[in-house]
Parts: sequence; C-alpha cells; structure tokens
Amino acid sequence: MMRKSRLPQGGENIFQKIKRISAEAEAKGVKIYRLSIGQPKGPAIESARKAASLAILSDEERMHEYQDNGSPGCPDFAKKFVQAHISSVSLDGADVAYLPIPGIKPMLPQVIMACGKNVIVAGMTRPGYPVPETWANYLDQIYIPLSTNPDNYFLCHSDELSSGSVDLVMCNYPHNPSGQIATREFWENFCEICVETNTRLFNDAAYAMLAHSPKACTLAEVAIKFPLSWAEAYSASKVIGNGTGWRIAAMVGSPDFIGDIATIKGNTDSGFNAALANGVLTAVEKDKATIDSIRETYAARLSWLNTVLGSYGMKLAVEPSAGFFSLFMVPRKAFGQSIKDAEQFNTLMIQNTGIVGVHFREYIRYSVTAPLENIEWQETIHEGFKKANVSY
Repeated sequence: MMRKSRLPQGGENIFQKIKRISAEAEAKGVKIYRLSIGQPKGPAIESARKAASLAILSDEERMHEYQDNGSPGCPDFAKKFVQAHISSVSLDGADVAYLPIPGIKPMLPQVIMACGKNVIVAGMTRPGYPVPETWANYLDQIYIPLSTNPDNYFLCHSDELSSGSVDLVMCNYPHNPSGQIATREFWENFCEICVETNTRLFNDAAYAMLAHSPKACTLAEVAIKFPLSWAEAYSASKVIGNGTGWRIAAMVGSPDFIGDIATIKGNTDSGFNAALANGVLTAVEKDKATIDSIRETYAARLSWLNTVLGSYGMKLAVEPSAGFFSLFMVPRKAFGQSIKDAEQFNTLMIQNTGIVGVHFREYIRYSVTAPLENIEWQETIHEGFKKANVSY
C-alpha cells in the first residue's frame, strides 16, 4: 500500500513563500520591515481584555459551557454586535435572523454548503482574500472570479450575474486588499439583480467598523428592504486592536439563509468563547473612543504611506477607504531592471531594501499595522523606494 497525500497538488502558500524569502534575506544581513502583516500589532484593547477577564472569573456555568448556535454566556451578543456596526438604521423589527460565530473564516465553507450541492459560486478573490475560492475548490464546487480591477474601482458589476447561472455571490466589502468600500447605491443595484436572478448574496464585512469614508455602507442596511436571500458577517478580529486570536464574530441575514447556515453550524460546531464575547461587546458598546482612535490611526498612516510612495512614482490601484491596506500597481521597472510580475518586484524589494509586501499578480499590497510614526520606519521607506527607482 502506497501512503501519500490524497489532495490535489497546489503551489506554495503565498504567505509561506513571503516568509521564506524574508528569512533568506535576514540570513544575509538584511533588516526586515514587514509591511505585509494583516494583523494589528500588540494586544486587544484594554477595555475588552478587562471585561473578558472578569467574565472568565465568573462562577456561572453559562459562561463556561458550550454556546452552540447561541450565546447564553453573553445574551443577545449577535444582535448587539451587528447593530454596533450599523448606525444608519435599527434592525429592530426587521425580518432578519442572527447567528454568533467563531470568526468569519471557518464559516466560509458553511456559507457555500448552505446553498446546496452543485453550487456555482462567484467571489472577489482576484485580487482578494483567497479562502472562498479555496473552499469552493475543496468542496468541488464551480468558482467564478468576479471582475475587480482599477477600471471598475474594485466594485464588482452586477451585470456578471445577469445570466442567472450563479447560485451564490461572496462579496468582501470593505475589500481586502484594495480598501474599497461599497456604497448604498452599489448595494441597491446588487440586491436588485440578486432578487431577479434568485442568487444568494453574502458579504464578508470584517473591516466594516474600520471604514474611513462616510459613504461606506453595509449590506444589511440595504438588504432588509429587498425580498432577498442574504447574509453578512462582522468580526472583532481587527476592531478591538489585535483580536485575531479571539475568534468572535456574528452574522445577520434573511431567516432562510441564516437558518441554513445555522443548521450546518449546529451539526459541526460548539460555538465560541462566551467570556471573550463579553469583552468584545463591552469594547464596541462602551469604548467607542478607543476604536475610533484605532481607525483614525490607520487612516493617517495610509495617507502618509500613499503620499510617500506616490512621490517615488508608485501608482495606487485605488484609493483605500477602509482598513489598513493599500494596493499598488506593480511597476514595469525597478532597481534598473524589467519587472515581469508582483512576486519578482516584492522579492527585489525584500532583498534590496528589507521592505516586505504581499504580491497579488499585477498588484503589491502594503499594510500599515506597523508603527509608521517611527522615524526608522519612515526613513527606511523613503530610502527603499528611492533606491527602487520605479517606473511604469
């Protein structure tokens, strides 16, 4: 009997590849400056940690038991957490259902499975967060990448759904890696098409609370007005500083879609940590000032980075309006040589300047979770891109 992997062959994970290239450069004496990290620096904010610590010390059994599809240790968590993301309208009385979830990432395959078998999935992964496409492939479902690029400002067009052949659209607004937001007008048009084509609509809104633009709109604010099968997910991972390991999130949506997701979740998952959920809820309800300061810090850093890189010839793919990422077009020349793709450019930047980004085919993404107020970081970025001497 031959023992070997029974999975289809795949390439090296992009983040593992970047870590390997960075480690090789470090071994040669290059100091590394990671503008690739999609995780906030430091711990979760203090208000969240304090509330979570008090909750975990509770003797009440409901704080320590399985939470399943509810949150007995943190009553009405999902409803309250969702509403904290939506300021323009109250969801009280709306025809919606809620579901507390252990982060968004582990729920993505369940969103697909909740749409049945032989599903055609369309999503925003090129460029984008790759997990929806990865799961569609693992589940042996057909996946169609929606057109998102500088020409359409990374706003996928509902015309791509007009044939009615797509069963599920998985959007990601605010978008990682471009920082693009969805407006009310965008969602209204998208919802109309999804109703006409009987397409289920899901949005990963992990960065909704970190939107810098007043035009940013969640799907929930618009979808409640349509006879639509929809769901939207919100995460605490980046909202409370570094809550990436807490795995606390929530969904809201039409009762049919949330019900299908809940059925699968209830048979495969035991719920999240109630004590951490209490910490998250305390922060978003009672410490909005700190969350606002986090968002403002990212906005200021993005403004600084985009201005500096622009002064050295780098071209933004689109102006970011949320989160902590900026996406740039890959230059055609750098360091005196022709550039064939983003991976080559990123490798040269790492080897020659120590500046690490994330490459996405024809784009390069830089993050501002690092302390860009620090003079050493600022000098390194100035010197690095001056040295690169890019052109298009």
